[in-house]
Amino acid sequence: MEKIAYWLNKILEATLVILMSVLVIDVLWQVISRYLLSSPSSFTDELAGFLLIWVGVLGAAYVAGRQEHLAIDILVQRSPPGRQRKLLFFIRSLIFLFALFVMVIGGIVLMYTRFLLDVKSAALQLPLGYVYIVLPLSGLIIMFYEVVHLSELKKSR
Repeated sequence: MEKIAYWLNKILEATLVILMSVLVIDVLWQVISRYLLSSPSSFTDELAGFLLIWVGVLGAAYVAGRQEHLAIDILVQRSPPGRQRKLLFFIRSLIFLFALFVMVIGGIVLMYTRFLLDVKSAALQLPLGYVYIVLPLSGLIIMFYEVVHLSELKKSR
């Protein structure tokens, strides 16, 4: 499983670099078209918002996998080793459940309803289901990482 996590990290890194590059180019074009050409582009603002959603949610999955997300871990640090393991198991289980119920199940419902109702973005005319597909995708990635972290925790006895 660690090998899969390694390759998943590499894929997420490359994907995030590409998305950030497209976001920078998009915003740069927006500034150039607005201030230098005096003819603002109609789609760049919407595309930047969609790219920010993807970068933010996929980035959250990436840092969750690398265990570099923000955490208040004073309780874990000040606990004895036996209690630390129990707390970490509890925290990882909560993260798994959050990813399952909120991101995967909630994201699928959100995505499905947007496709079902044929909701499209104003400027790009892109079905919004494609924008929200990142929620269940990232939720599944976070769930995978939490399973990996829980198995590592179990092995470290």
